[in-house]
Amino acid sequence: MRTLKEIQPGRTVKVTGIGGGGAVKRRIMDMGVVKGVEIFVRKVAPLGDPVEVTVRGYELSLRKEDARLIEVE
Repeated sequence: MRTLKEIQPGRTVKVTGIGGGGAVKRRIMDMGVVKGVEIFVRKVAPLGDPVEVTVRGYELSLRKEDARLIEVE
């Protein structure tokens, strides 16, 4: 299992699941990151925070802790 945090910039991946629970999981899903959606990783800051991605045409910045909860293939 790989997470979004491990993906290099310039790659597109598909979400296979979201870990965690409660408010954190709901916040991630409210951003449009759900199972089956494709995510393009645009940029990762030098220290890994934030991870900038494109989801369904929207540009988002994710915290590295949130990126670790998003399982991808």
